[in-house]
Amino acid sequence: MAKSYVKFEVPNEVVAKTYEALQLAKQSGAVKKGANEVTKSIERGLASFVVVAGDVDPEEVVMHIPMLCEQKGVAYSFVPSKLELGKSIGMTVPCTAIAVENQGNASSAIREVISKVSGVAPRPQAAPKEAKEEKKEAKQEKPKK
Repeated sequence: MAKSYVKFEVPNEVVAKTYEALQLAKQSGAVKKGANEVTKSIERGLASFVVVAGDVDPEEVVMHIPMLCEQKGVAYSFVPSKLELGKSIGMTVPCTAIAVENQGNASSAIREVISKVSGVAPRPQAAPKEAKEEKKEAKQEKPKK
């Protein structure tokens, strides 16, 4: 039986592609692992793609992540096994969730996974410096009272 936080089923070929994309992102980009780190990454606006394991127990550990992704406009997906999720980024222990902050060479693979799952539409990944400059400009444009 699927857990209550798993909002949609992901086909096996997409799951395999997700593991490959995460492996590439780990090698050439930056990822955060674990429910706490993933939550912080989403809230800070650094995550561009999030993957949550479907066999987390207790569910309360990760059940907030899909809703948070939807609120922040971050694309997300599910995989069936936390053990395989951990292995995909080179860990020897299970991992409940992973956030990709810098896609590196995995950007095309991640775009392909996102297009095949029914999560939130992907947002373009801005460089951290550019994102900070955009926030500064937005603050300056607001009229003062």
